[in-house]
Amino acid sequence: MPEEELLQRITANPEIFGEKPITRGMRISVELILCLMAQGESREDILADYPVRSPRYTMSLRVP
Repeated sequence: MPEEELLQRITANPEIFGEKPITRGMRISVELILCLMAQGESREDILADYPVRSPRYTMSLRVP
């Protein structure tokens, strides 16, 4: 998936999490996802702990 399309899955809204960037459809901050990944959490573990509203957003958690 192209980087441009992945970036469309990130949004910031002043009324949600104080305008921190979040992953659309998940309502968890990008910061939290990056921290979890840095700690070694797998994509599957993150998705199990934070279910997505739509399967198309699972690609936002693409792990290299």
